[in-house]
Amino acid sequence: MKIKWLGHAAFVLTSDAGTKVLTDPYKSGAFDGAVGYGPITETVDVVTVSHDHDDHNGLDGLPTGYEAVTTPGKHSVAGIDITSIKTFHDGRQGKERGRNLVHVITVDGIRVAHLGDLGHVLADDETRAIGRVDVALIPVGGYFTIEPKDAMAVVRQLRPSVVIPMHFKTPALNFPIKQVEDFLSLAGKHERPGKSEIEIKQENLSGQRVILLEPAL
Repeated sequence: MKIKWLGHAAFVLTSDAGTKVLTDPYKSGAFDGAVGYGPITETVDVVTVSHDHDDHNGLDGLPTGYEAVTTPGKHSVAGIDITSIKTFHDGRQGKERGRNLVHVITVDGIRVAHLGDLGHVLADDETRAIGRVDVALIPVGGYFTIEPKDAMAVVRQLRPSVVIPMHFKTPALNFPIKQVEDFLSLAGKHERPGKSEIEIKQENLSGQRVILLEPAL
């Protein structure tokens, strides 16, 4: 499986057979230009959406031909199994920013948890519902999502083999959130491959790696 970071919380997961899953597509230019990543033009088979905000639900601007997963429960789309678990966008049971979906996407036997705009450390029942995680795509910028220290707490809860940070401040994102270095200073050892896409294989899933990708757009 290949994982490509487009920017913000948008990734493309590509199976060995070529099936493509896009997560949380943003609307380029949303929030008066604060979302400065380029338009998403890639054709995909499946799109997952964690919640209905313009930096996560840009379905309208995508090339057609995909099937969207926007509701909790178990889904099987284009040969990809997805389990979508209800969580919250804030630490007050959704009273501030509403609900959030964690999507666990199984590609080539590898379980990828896209945590969307998770706003709290997971409850025990949520951790159990998510289950085994091989790769965690986790927000680390705070303010709208969990803070870096809580992101590390979620990493300890899920115990993924690969951690890929997302949803942090970059030159293309003018949100009042933290840069990735705040999380990396807590995580310690990490890798910077200097590219937007990496390949993950089951036989390489051992220990724990924190990998910082470069945005493609």
